[in-house]
Amino acid sequence: MPGEFSPLYMLMSEIGTFTDCALITDDTDRRYFTGMKSSAGTLVVFSGAAYLIIDSRYIEKARQSVTCCEVILQTKLYEQINKLIEEHEAVKVSVNTSKTTVEEFNLLSAKISCELDDSEELADTIRNIRAVKRGEEIESMIAAQRIAEDGLDHMFEFVKPGVSEREIQLELDFYMLSHGAEALSFDTIALTGKNTSMPHGVPGSDRVCFGDFVLLDFGAVVNGWHSDMTRTFCVGEPTEEMCRVYDIVLQAQLAGINAVREGISASELDGVARKVISDAGYGQYFGHSLGHGVGMDIHEPPFASPVSKEVLSADMVVTVEPGIYIPDRFGVRIEDFVVVREDGCFNMTNAPKELIIL
Repeated sequence: MPGEFSPLYMLMSEIGTFTDCALITDDTDRRYFTGMKSSAGTLVVFSGAAYLIIDSRYIEKARQSVTCCEVILQTKLYEQINKLIEEHEAVKVSVNTSKTTVEEFNLLSAKISCELDDSEELADTIRNIRAVKRGEEIESMIAAQRIAEDGLDHMFEFVKPGVSEREIQLELDFYMLSHGAEALSFDTIALTGKNTSMPHGVPGSDRVCFGDFVLLDFGAVVNGWHSDMTRTFCVGEPTEEMCRVYDIVLQAQLAGINAVREGISASELDGVARKVISDAGYGQYFGHSLGHGVGMDIHEPPFASPVSKEVLSADMVVTVEPGIYIPDRFGVRIEDFVVVREDGCFNMTNAPKELIIL
């Protein structure tokens, strides 16, 4: 049996409340519950036992590293699953419908010997377990964030007039990957000039000019855990309006961070930062949500948006990333990610927030 505070134990303790067995095939969920990264494998979970069925490519690694459940060499997968179902006298089997396609569900329905549950209960249970972060998980996200921050410091030396967005992206990516990142959290966003008005623009051949904003949105991965940050800085002297917009975004972000606490609704949190921007006359230029959860996926609950129904709990992680984007002119976004605490939050981001002028 896994330790009682492990994610797999938490899932096992919930199994009996809505199903007899859970089948987990998603790569990220499987890594989350077993601790091992692989591109294949089926985790079969009952209330009193769990099994990882995995093929010969990973069996040696699994036997060495997976200690929370029994590891079984995959030979005839569905026969092996059905045998376990029979041994544990399971009648109802659940899959994570948020990660399962219709084709996959239909295949499982044809192969599994008992009722296959297509409700959202397993998906909701996994979502709730993963939303609350624990000590080692937070430590890995902090380690990933420190790599990203070192990368930002490096970019302050690299970025200058004439350098292209694509060159900035590649340089930052190489730095993180060569300084301890297992992977990139997502495709790095590196934009300059008027392209910064596109919140998720794609780096291209445009080159930095004197007086341009440069917007970087990026993150590193350590032990499967992601970091996420955005910083906007200027190459050469910004205009008065650029400075004013930057300050409004900064004040909105600080207000949002100061509002984070256990029990606040995600929509209320969004509203705190959004009000600062709206009151300054730029509300129409802030079109996206304030933030999202970060963990083994770069976007996961909770989601801080005007329509969110979620309430923040202690040890959830959420980004705070307001922005103002004026089409064909410039944009500003400042993003940190924080751990929710009972009476506030712990900010995992150490990078400076004042407007940096290179």
